[in-house]
Amino acid sequence: MKFSWRILVLWTLPALVIGFFLWQGAFAAAPADMGKNTASTRMTYGRFLEYLNDGRLTSVDLYDGGRTAIVEAVDPDLDNRIQRLRVDLPSNAPELISQLRKANISFDTHPARNDGAIWGFLGNLIFPILLIAGLFFLFRRSSNIPGGPGQAMNFGKSRARFQMEAKTGIKFDDVAGIEEAKEELEEVVTFLKQPERFTAVGARIPKGVLLVGPPGTGKTLLAKAIAGEAGVPFFSISGSEFVEMFVGVGASRVRDLFKKAKENAPCLIFIDEIDAVGRQRGAGIGGGNDEREQTLNQLLTEMDGFEGNTGIIIIAATNRPDVLDSALLRPGRFDRQVMVDAPDLKGRVAILEVHARNKKIAPEVSLEAIARRTPGFTGADLANLLNEGAILTARRRKDAITMLEINDAVDRVVAGMEGTPLVDSKSKRLIAYHEIGHGIIGTLVPDHDPVQKVTLVPRGQARGLTWFTPSEDSGLVSRSQLLARIKGALGGRAAEEVIFGDSEITTGAGGDLQQVTGLARQMVTRFGMSDLGPLSLESQSGEVFLGRDWTSRSEYSEEIASRIDAQVRSIVAHCYEEACQIMRQNREVVDRLVDLLIEKETIDGEEFRQIVAEYTEVPEKEQFVPTL
Repeated sequence: MKFSWRILVLWTLPALVIGFFLWQGAFAAAPADMGKNTASTRMTYGRFLEYLNDGRLTSVDLYDGGRTAIVEAVDPDLDNRIQRLRVDLPSNAPELISQLRKANISFDTHPARNDGAIWGFLGNLIFPILLIAGLFFLFRRSSNIPGGPGQAMNFGKSRARFQMEAKTGIKFDDVAGIEEAKEELEEVVTFLKQPERFTAVGARIPKGVLLVGPPGTGKTLLAKAIAGEAGVPFFSISGSEFVEMFVGVGASRVRDLFKKAKENAPCLIFIDEIDAVGRQRGAGIGGGNDEREQTLNQLLTEMDGFEGNTGIIIIAATNRPDVLDSALLRPGRFDRQVMVDAPDLKGRVAILEVHARNKKIAPEVSLEAIARRTPGFTGADLANLLNEGAILTARRRKDAITMLEINDAVDRVVAGMEGTPLVDSKSKRLIAYHEIGHGIIGTLVPDHDPVQKVTLVPRGQARGLTWFTPSEDSGLVSRSQLLARIKGALGGRAAEEVIFGDSEITTGAGGDLQQVTGLARQMVTRFGMSDLGPLSLESQSGEVFLGRDWTSRSEYSEEIASRIDAQVRSIVAHCYEEACQIMRQNREVVDRLVDLLIEKETIDGEEFRQIVAEYTEVPEKEQFVPTL
């Protein structure tokens, strides 16, 4: 449990105050000679007068202005022993003193000391001191908490982290796989270091650079590299740190940020996740967010307003450029938009080389083979992949990372944790036929990617997996390749129907059918690969940006919608029939592969193709042979 000084003070302070006043009440009223003003037994006033008349009193001490007396009397019932007794005297007994004198009894008066005023003064002084000290301590502790009471007056101040010389530890040499983006940003560093080279020919220093790309591609890493290379003052802040609950706070923080930047120009400002504050204004049904829109308006003014911001270069990063306000993207604000996309094969090899510097990797491991197996991986994915491989190596008590750990790490990153192996049963054989169905279609259809391996080892939610390795990175996909992917995805369901019959098909093909339906619908509505002709009937994103895209969506009639559905069913039905036909024609090799898969749990791609080649001709595909 985390210790909290604030809770301690909140509980201790009232306890101290209450204890102090109880102590004050207990001792303030007590006279200084408390030792004498004590008696174990009380005596009534009437009995006191009897003792006085009988001469049994030896001494009387008067206290509290004559209201209390401590007497010493001889008690005949106790063998004439002297006993101290306490008597409460009436206030209107002036003849008592004369009676004591007449009886020749020793008496003394003890006037009350006026200590109550002193204790009252001290109590009234100590309580405010304790209260003020406790509140000061609480405010001092909370001043370090963002948004705490101690920072109430600092709402409008910028929260940007400032470094006079950003020592990020990152240079351009540490950034790999995005060479085009690096070239663009190296010019920004040159602008800051040697601006005269550009101003001499009339070139204007760009005011802003927007880094656009999917998550994990290295946008923030590039900003750190620019800061490390430039050697100029560097401000870094997230877009969400501008926006608060109170209207006007974000705009005040923008003004404060640019005021500090102008005082330290030339300098760099890095705004991460700028879409948090830079979304389109008025893009919402029923109104927008006034605080965010005021913050955006102030940001637009500071970037390219009436006063200008000479010597300040703004670098922003986002993975949602489609939602940014058009005024933010125009030249003069963000003059350049640099795409930081997922790396290609060469880029992945370079990224792996960077992340492999501080790891012990066995000599037989080929980084190019890893890059071939990881199409679509970003820099963050590749860094995580090697880290998972290192963790598996340490868990298995090996000295260096081998290809086995890399392959297991890829499987874990893509498909999830390894589950408990299946026991021999009807369910295991059915799953084996399902996976072999995928593998047979992927091997015998010419335009399909080659099989890498087929396994019955469960991972994540999948009870079995068939892996395919793309032969090359390509941004363009042909119609024959799309149809081949649909056939390959339907191979599992086709195997279930051909081998076990229509009544024994299972829910295992649920994910495959979703993938098939999506591909077929995109072929019809986006790529123009159907009898409807070259028409784009649906946008790429299924999300609707309310207020902007609600009225501009592609609309088509019910007749066209019916024809779209018919075309999707036609494409899927045609591919499914071909997949079933391939399964019927190759039933013998399918049975052999299933028996082998149940025995070995995993069959790699090369062995799979060799067995299939013994029964039928395998189409030639571009194969990748890793260089060791």
